Amino acid sequence: MTDKINPGAAAYHYEQLAKILEGKIRSGELPAGTRLPGEMVLSQEYGVGSNTVRRALEILRDRDLVVTVRARGSFVAEQPPAAAPEGD
Repeated sequence: MTDKINPGAAAYHYEQLAKILEGKIRSGELPAGTRLPGEMVLSQEYGVGSNTVRRALEILRDRDLVVTVRARGSFVAEQPPAAAPEGD
């Protein structure tokens, strides 16, 4: 898994970022309860806009991998669900 956004890939940047972060969560690099870096930090780190970061975090929330607490940030969920089989 790469930790970079591929501008030439068919997948949207927000999908790529969501996949990168999901991989870090599932591998334990970002353990349960960890506060994710802020929107601006993620934007700079991955060379994407803030809207891209927001969309990626929305995907992770929809997958129950991340919870967002107003005025505190986004955190890795305490018990992330099992990974979906590839191709889903």
